[in-house]
Amino acid sequence: MDTLTPTEFGLVSNMFSLAIAAMLASFIFFIVARGQVSEKYRPALVMSALVVAIAGYHYFRIFESWGHAYQLTDGLYRPSGVPFNDAYRYVDWLLTVPLLVAELVAVLALSKGVRGPLMTKLVIAAILMIGLGYPGEIAATAASRTLWGLLSTVPFVYIVYILWTELLRAAENNTPHVRVLLRNTRLLLLGTWGFYPLAYLIPLIGISGATAQVGVQFGYSIADIAAKCGYGLMIYHIAKAKMEAEGVVYGESAPLRGVVVS
Repeated sequence: MDTLTPTEFGLVSNMFSLAIAAMLASFIFFIVARGQVSEKYRPALVMSALVVAIAGYHYFRIFESWGHAYQLTDGLYRPSGVPFNDAYRYVDWLLTVPLLVAELVAVLALSKGVRGPLMTKLVIAAILMIGLGYPGEIAATAASRTLWGLLSTVPFVYIVYILWTELLRAAENNTPHVRVLLRNTRLLLLGTWGFYPLAYLIPLIGISGATAQVGVQFGYSIADIAAKCGYGLMIYHIAKAKMEAEGVVYGESAPLRGVVVS
C-alpha cells in the first residue's frame, strides 16, 4: 500500500461509493422490470438483479476495507497497517461473471439443446478466467503477473468470441430494432470486458506506486458499473424488443397476446 494524497484517496472512495449506488439502483430497477417481461425472458432479469446485488454487497465490503487500510496523518493518507482486502473483488467476479454470461444466453432464448451445453462451457471458462487472474493480481513480480495474465486471457478470449458470435447469429433472425440492440450489446461487451485487461496491465506498463494503485481500483470500478448495470439494462431492452417482435405486450398484470406494438 502506498501513501496517497487526499485527492487520490477520495477519488477511489468516491468511485466505490458510486459503484454501490449504481448497483443498488440497478437492483431495484431489475426487480421492478421483472414484472414487465414475459416468463420466457424473466430468468435473464432475475440474473441481472442477482449480479448487481452480489456486486453491491462486495463493493460495500471493498469500501469498508479501503477506509480501514488508511489513516489521515499530516495531510496524507498513510497505510494504517490493516491490509486492503482486494480479494473481495475476485470473489465478486467469481460469482457474477458466470451469471453475466448466463443472462445473455437466457435472453437469446436459445433451444434447450443449444443453451445447456453453451452455458456450461461459458461458466467453466469464466471460473477459469477469474481463478487464473487472481494469482497475477496479488503477484509480487511483473513476470508472475504477466504469466498469470496470459493464462487468464485464454478463457477470456474464448468467452468474448463465443458471446460475440452468438449475438451476431441471433441478430440474423430478428427485427431491425432487435438487431440494433444486439449490435449495441456486442459493442458494450467488447468495450467493458476489454477495459478489465487494460486495468490489469497498468502496473506492467511503467505506471507504479500510488498512480498504479488508484488507476487499477478506478478502472475496475468503472468497468464493473458498465458491465453489470449497463449490461443488465441492455438485456432488459433486448427482452422488451423481442417481445414486441413476437406480438406480446406485458403489463403489470396479465400479458396481452396478439397485440403488436408500433
